Amino acid sequence: MPIETRVEPVGGRLSELTAERDAEVAAVPVRSGPQAPAAEIAALLPFTLDEILALHRAKGEAGEIVSTPVRVGDGVRELLLYGVGDATPADLRRAGAALARRGRGRRTLVAGVPDGDLAAFVEGALLASYTFRIGEAPAKGPLETLAVLTEAGPDASREAIARGTARAHAAATARDLANTPSGEKDPSWLADRAAEIAERSGLTLRVRDEKALAEGGFGGLLAVGSGSARPPRLIEVGYAPEGADRHVVLVGKGITFDSGGLSLKPNENMKLMKTDMSGGAVVLAVMGALRDLGVRARVTGLVAAAENMPSGSSMRPGDVITHYGGTTSEVLNTDAEGRLVLADALAYADAELDPDAVVDVATLTGAAKLALGVRHGALFANDDALAEALTAAGTAAGEPVWRLPLSDDLRPAIESDVADLANVGKPGFGGGAITAALFLEAFVGERPWAHLDIAGPGRATGDDAEITKGATGFATRLLLSWLTA
Repeated sequence: MPIETRVEPVGGRLSELTAERDAEVAAVPVRSGPQAPAAEIAALLPFTLDEILALHRAKGEAGEIVSTPVRVGDGVRELLLYGVGDATPADLRRAGAALARRGRGRRTLVAGVPDGDLAAFVEGALLASYTFRIGEAPAKGPLETLAVLTEAGPDASREAIARGTARAHAAATARDLANTPSGEKDPSWLADRAAEIAERSGLTLRVRDEKALAEGGFGGLLAVGSGSARPPRLIEVGYAPEGADRHVVLVGKGITFDSGGLSLKPNENMKLMKTDMSGGAVVLAVMGALRDLGVRARVTGLVAAAENMPSGSSMRPGDVITHYGGTTSEVLNTDAEGRLVLADALAYADAELDPDAVVDVATLTGAAKLALGVRHGALFANDDALAEALTAAGTAAGEPVWRLPLSDDLRPAIESDVADLANVGKPGFGGGAITAALFLEAFVGERPWAHLDIAGPGRATGDDAEITKGATGFATRLLLSWLTA
C-alpha cells in the first residue's frame, strides 16, 4: 500500500513547534555515550536529560528510545530521547525507523535530527511506516506527519527529504508488487502495473504477449509459462533523458507464482512464492523513480514474467529449450525456472539493446540465502569496476551485497549431454548460487554484467529497522544509489 506517513521540514524551537502543531510527541537525538543534547525543551522537565538517560541505563545506540512525559503549552506530551549512535547513515536510518514505529497511532511527531544523512533518516522512517494489509485496518495506523527540525533549517532540508522520500516510495512500490497475492497477480497484471508506472513517470513501454514471444524466439519464457492458463509476458520499459551519458539495462525475474512446476515444491516452500517476482518488482520500482531523482543515464528495464505451474502442458524434466538467440538448455529441474526466463531477457538485451552494462536482479537460489543469510545479497560480476560500484552503492543504501566468484571449477557442473547447458548443477559439485550465475553468464556476451541474487534479503519474516515483514524491496535503493552516483 502507498506509504501514508508524510515528512515535512520545519524551523523554530522544538517546544514551540510541538505546541503550535498540537503534536502528541516530540523527540530529541542522543548520540553514543550517551551524549544528551542541549535541547531547550529540557527546561520544561523537573530533571535533566542526563538523569533520565542514567535512570534507564541508555547508551545512545541507534534505535534505542527512552520516553518521559513533558508539559508543553496546555497539555502533557511524550518526549522521546532517541539514540542515533554515531549518526552514520546506517545509524540515522535505524533511528528514523524506530521513531516512526514509536509514533504509530499518532497524528504528529516533531523530531530534532542531528547533522548527517537526512535522506537516510527519512528513508528509515518512511519504510518502517510501510504496511500491506487486505481487510480491516489495524487499530494503530502509521504516524501521519513527521516534522523534521534540523540545524540547517527547513529550506536546506527540502532536497534531502525529497530524495529520501523518492527512494522510500520506490522501495514501497517494489514491496507492494511483490506482496500482492498471486491469485490477483499474473504476468498480464504485472504488465498493467508497468503501464501505470510508465504513464506517471514518463517512460516508454512495450509488452510482448505469448504470440510475440513465440514469433521472437523467447523459448525460456514460453517453456516456463507453458503449464499455466495465464501466459507469460516480456515487459520492456524505457527511460531516455536528453544527453544521457550511458545506457544501462536492468533485468528482473518476474515469476508471479512458483509452484516448482512438475518438480513440485512442498507446501511450506510455496507459501512465499507470490514474492518470487521480487526482482521484476525492483526493476519496475527503480524505473518509476528515475525521473524524480534526475538520473542522467538511459535505462531500459526488462521484466521476464511467467507463472510456473504443473499441468499436462508444463515443461518436463529432460526437455530442451531454445532460448532467444539460439542457445539451448536442458531442463533437469523445472523448479530452476528463474534462470530460464532471465536467459531470454539477457540474450535479448545483449543482441538488441547495445547496453554499456547489464544488471539482473532475482530471488534465484536458496543456496545464496544459505551462504549469506537474510541481510546480504549475493553479487556476481564479470567486471571488477561494476562489482565495486554496486558494492559501494549497496553499502551506502543500507542494502549490502557480498561478491561471490564465477568459479571456472564449477562450469562442468552445468554441462549437458544433449544441449549447450543444463539448468541445474550435477550432483557432487555444490555451489548452487554459483552454478546459477554461471548459467546466466552464458547469455550476456562480452558486456559488463552483474547478477544480484536476493533470495535471502528479498523477504523478511519480521520487522527490523526499516525492514517490514514480507517483501522488502531489497536492491531498489542499491540500484538507485548506483544510478545517481
